[in-house]
Amino acid sequence: MQTAVTPAPSGQLEDITSLALAQARRHGASAAEADASVSKGLSVSVRLGEVDTVEYQRDRGLGVTVYFGKRKGSASTADLTPAAVRETVEKACAIARFTAEDPYAGLIEPEALAREIPDLDLDHAWDLPPERAIELARECEAAGLAVDARIANSEGASVGTQRHSGVYGNSLGFLAGFSSTSHSVSASLIAQAGDDMQRDYWYSVARDPQELQAVTAVGRIAGERALARLGARKLSTRKAPVAYSSDLARGLFGHFIGAISGPSQYRKSSFLLNAAGEQVFPAFLQMQERPHILKALASAPFDHEGAATHDRELVKNGVVGGYVLGSYSARRLGLKTTGNAGGLHNLLVSSHDGGLGWDAFLKQLGTGMLVTELMGQGVNGVTGDYSRGASGFWVENGAIAYPVHEITIAGNLKPMYRDIIALGSDVDARGGIRVGSVLIGEMTIAGE
Repeated sequence: MQTAVTPAPSGQLEDITSLALAQARRHGASAAEADASVSKGLSVSVRLGEVDTVEYQRDRGLGVTVYFGKRKGSASTADLTPAAVRETVEKACAIARFTAEDPYAGLIEPEALAREIPDLDLDHAWDLPPERAIELARECEAAGLAVDARIANSEGASVGTQRHSGVYGNSLGFLAGFSSTSHSVSASLIAQAGDDMQRDYWYSVARDPQELQAVTAVGRIAGERALARLGARKLSTRKAPVAYSSDLARGLFGHFIGAISGPSQYRKSSFLLNAAGEQVFPAFLQMQERPHILKALASAPFDHEGAATHDRELVKNGVVGGYVLGSYSARRLGLKTTGNAGGLHNLLVSSHDGGLGWDAFLKQLGTGMLVTELMGQGVNGVTGDYSRGASGFWVENGAIAYPVHEITIAGNLKPMYRDIIALGSDVDARGGIRVGSVLIGEMTIAGE
């Protein structure tokens, strides 16, 4: 078997982007922007030692947006030949001539453009033949199955590698790009004792394959987690403290980012409307955006509009410092872009004391629920109402007592944020939001 084809070099993508901008100018556009990208990937999965899937992925694309004054048109193509580029620009221009004027439309302000493009060490290709990927997936699953005789079944183990190269340019003279990689290992295992069956999983993800957790460790942890859930009980309905494990806690703050994002604010569809300057979290809680962490999963030298990314204090002493904006939403709000077109870049959530160690965290929880899995999408971004299916462990007197399943945890995000009592020091860096476990003083637990 051959490995996937290497993405087009950045020079070729720059040529494609430059051609698109030149064509837009030729068609009379007053402004234009374009981004060209190529990505490739390999993913394999095995189940009970047998190969389940081997998938190659190879994508390429060009997106073009043109402006005729305040009229805007966009078109895209997966064909990067010169003829297809010219045709795509023509279609974008034709669309723009028929759209209504939007006073907020346009390119980013020139002063916000990135002038320097730092190398953030995001590109670490993994020369991974499919045969070796299959071997690694088998080793991962086997390590999980070997944990205990009660690990009787598996939903499989997977190994994947991705590389993406992209170039963005606009008619303000900006033209830059970078490549990035992402590699992963995961396993999902099933433990059984009598009629009781429980599943759990674990995964590792990194820019650099050398920084992935050992595949045997991933499998072992997945097996141990599944085993720990055997004998799960239901709870009666009650109110109690609720803790989120670190891998789930990022979702809690993801809802906050959605609420303070530009579109939610200008559409007035946020439970944190006009929250800048408001005390939303307890005073010990801080949030910092750090876009330039080397090798981090959400690092970027510039955003999707070419705006420079920069360090930022998003929440200081519990007070919201501002919003998450691209240029369009910034204009709608009478503000300036924050370099967040396309999203946030590495949000670090911390507390003054650095977070509690695990034993101290459980002691602070006392008697309540430790949530390790969430199900469903019961979060209303307009009202903040929150209701999710959950499972995890009941904690008594600061020690895990027994596993729990088939419950629902409910509350409203605004009082939940104010009622955060503690953060753990067990920070999970496997995503764009880095945070330890989170303890909330009281939530409704709906059970039997």
